Amino acid sequence: MSALTRYAAVVLLIALAVGCGARPDDPSATPSAPSHPAHRALAPHRRAGARPPAADPARPFTLVAAGDVIPAHPEALGTAQDDAPVDGGYDFRPMLRGVAPVVGAADLALCHLEAPLGPLDGPFTGYPELQAPPQVATALKATGFDSCATASDHALDQGGEGVRRTLEALDTVGLRHTGTARDAAEATRPALLRAPGGALVAHLAYTYGTDDARPPRVAPWAVNRIAPRRILADARAARRAGADVVAVSLYWGTEYRTAPDARQRRLARVLTAARTAGRPDIDLIVGSHAHTPQPFERLHGTRAARTPDGRQTQADRRDSGTWVAYGLGDLIGGTHHDENGRMSAAARFTFTPPPTPGDRWKITKAEFVPLWWDAEAGRVINVNKAIKTGRSDLKPIRHTIRHTVLSRGARKAGLLMGR
Repeated sequence: MSALTRYAAVVLLIALAVGCGARPDDPSATPSAPSHPAHRALAPHRRAGARPPAADPARPFTLVAAGDVIPAHPEALGTAQDDAPVDGGYDFRPMLRGVAPVVGAADLALCHLEAPLGPLDGPFTGYPELQAPPQVATALKATGFDSCATASDHALDQGGEGVRRTLEALDTVGLRHTGTARDAAEATRPALLRAPGGALVAHLAYTYGTDDARPPRVAPWAVNRIAPRRILADARAARRAGADVVAVSLYWGTEYRTAPDARQRRLARVLTAARTAGRPDIDLIVGSHAHTPQPFERLHGTRAARTPDGRQTQADRRDSGTWVAYGLGDLIGGTHHDENGRMSAAARFTFTPPPTPGDRWKITKAEFVPLWWDAEAGRVINVNKAIKTGRSDLKPIRHTIRHTVLSRGARKAGLLMGR
């Protein structure tokens, strides 16, 4: 790294924090000291794909995945400006405060950043060509996320320069990333995350396409496109590199459709059926793009029989199948005409180490947490928590999210609603 590049990185780090307009006495002003132990176990500015050091002896860990972050629509931009105490700044941390306890309590947390990040002085634009303030990277890190998928239909809205700016902003605040790349070598590397329980988790991401934008011929690696053979080859390579768990973020499906379409279902079955030496190549799939929650489903597993006290049987733990969350909705979006477009769900999975090293880490608890994007207030709301404190108006929202998420048999497979 040249001296000029190092200088630019330092300037960007300062600007990402100061540009949010945080007051000197604001305890949330420092984005580089997240509270949960997964962050403390890793160097804060390790380049995506670099293998983290070994951690404590193997023990269970929790992984949370949240929906699309689209911070470029006028409603989200206006709220971030209003929340910044300095004119011209943008602060996205307040709008994520409602989901921070869910994200921060997890050992590892994955997000999906749909909009390319622009320079500090903008311009910032919404649909059809997105460009969001880089301060959103600070907010995601401060909320507790560890890695962001960046493969989407808008990944190339600002060309290769937009890809570079986005990944440099994420690098600067210490967020891993996967799905887009600045060079061919980076495109071959997953984001590798070390859970405090000892597991090495590989995060991969792919998109169905990039709307009208196409990667330049000299840079076909700029964004990962969905191709089953490529995805499985990458998953197997990650496993050979030592990954205990392989999690795949897929940008797929039909917008505003609450049920997965035929291509989603077909691809999910192909990917979750693939095995090497009897071990599934992929341990978890989480989806985005539909702008509404979609069902969770456990594929290639036995039905989750229960003992009289409600516990899952030992046989079911051994043959747990692979969970697919077809769509998590939008975590941060704009004002949608369809009410479903303001709903989302955070997925939370507990992985337990195998009794024999080298075998599969099993998901022994699967949960979803219903969330709501309050467009008027510009806040993400934990629906269960809000209802508990008196927001009875959100009960129909919770019912709709729960009905959608459970509509493909996830309840019988063991999926629970978490808080």
